[in-house]
Amino acid sequence: MSGTTVGRTETARSWLSSRLGSVRQGLTLHLLVYPGMAALIFALVAGSLLELGLGLFLLPIAMAGVRSIAGRRRQLVREWTGTAIADPYLPEPGPETLPEGWLGQWRRCQWILSDPATWRDLLWLLVDPFVGGFLALLPLALILEGVYGFVISAFAGPMTQAGYNDWYLFLHVHKGHTGDIAATSAIGVLLIGLGLWSAPKLLDQYGRWSSVLLSPTPAAVLVQRVEQLTVTRTDAVDSQAAELRRIERDLHDGAQARLVAMGMNLGAAVQLLEHNPEQARAMLLEARDSSAKALTELRDLVRGIHPPVLSDRGLGDAVRALALDSALSTEVTVDLPGRLDAPVESAAYFAVAEALANAGKHAGAGRVWIDIEYRDGRLLMTVRDDGSGGADSSRGTGLRGIERRLAAFDGILALSSPLGGPTVITVELPCVLSSPKTSSS
Repeated sequence: MSGTTVGRTETARSWLSSRLGSVRQGLTLHLLVYPGMAALIFALVAGSLLELGLGLFLLPIAMAGVRSIAGRRRQLVREWTGTAIADPYLPEPGPETLPEGWLGQWRRCQWILSDPATWRDLLWLLVDPFVGGFLALLPLALILEGVYGFVISAFAGPMTQAGYNDWYLFLHVHKGHTGDIAATSAIGVLLIGLGLWSAPKLLDQYGRWSSVLLSPTPAAVLVQRVEQLTVTRTDAVDSQAAELRRIERDLHDGAQARLVAMGMNLGAAVQLLEHNPEQARAMLLEARDSSAKALTELRDLVRGIHPPVLSDRGLGDAVRALALDSALSTEVTVDLPGRLDAPVESAAYFAVAEALANAGKHAGAGRVWIDIEYRDGRLLMTVRDDGSGGADSSRGTGLRGIERRLAAFDGILALSSPLGGPTVITVELPCVLSSPKTSSS
């Protein structure tokens, strides 16, 4: 068999496998709704028992099942069709805001029943068996009908010759009508092809249909956005206050103390200048050394607030300078066709700086790889090390600080750090570029 023939065979197998996969995925999405219908019935029964008090405890359980199944549908739709469906639910009241006992359960039920997403989930469970069933079962029905016609046509002759005339007539294939057999076979092949061809397209439509009822309403999106902005504003204010306290502490313990000591030395040197010039000279030299150290500390402080290289040359060169100063073997790859806004550059720079510092202090890494690129309106940064892993953002302030800093720009941080390593930190920041300039290494 030639290489061309093998290649075509593999292509045909791949095409058939992907189409059959779409059929299977559509059926999986459709079958998922039936356990949800059981949860729907449970929720309706629980709602009818609210007045008796028993529903106060049953309704949260039933709706947790409904939301779990709806969440699974959103996840599968995103993975299989690329249609992203955001979580539509209002924030759940925390235990600290709910009183104990019956009143707390009643408040929880009020939260569930007042959420528009609750009713949209229930409506989805009622309607999806019909709309989703059509979209999921149509490709399978076409394929099965085509297989039925094709198989019956293939076995019509042998069945007739064997004496199964009644069975043959029941299958609507007439003895001796070769043209009818050929037509039935051709229609069968056509239906199979139509079913396979339509499967991925109907799967995409299934994903769009799922988003109609399982997506948050515009009002819910607005509420979520307001709550997110409230949280990020609080985090930004807290982060700014912490940064100001750090600067004040560094100034007080560093440059300010040296300048005060230098002033005292200069005053003492003035008094000793006539009576003991040698000691006055030594004190002046000490004051000069103190002034140099204070200047160095002030430069370090300014660099910690906003590195000059970041302002002058942009994020790529600033990260390269950071890598050169690091004790770790660091490889930096940058692909930025322009400059970022200054606040975004600063947030991205300090995110990389914190990740690099953690790799050296906590992970015991020897090598670090930093990749920075701009794609589809987003800055994507990955910091990977060969350390021992086990990093957890909930156990330290460094990664949590990065998350707070990024949240102000709607950025996200993803951490993967299994025990034994490697640790991979991925940062994604929505942004725009200006001043076209390509930088790569």
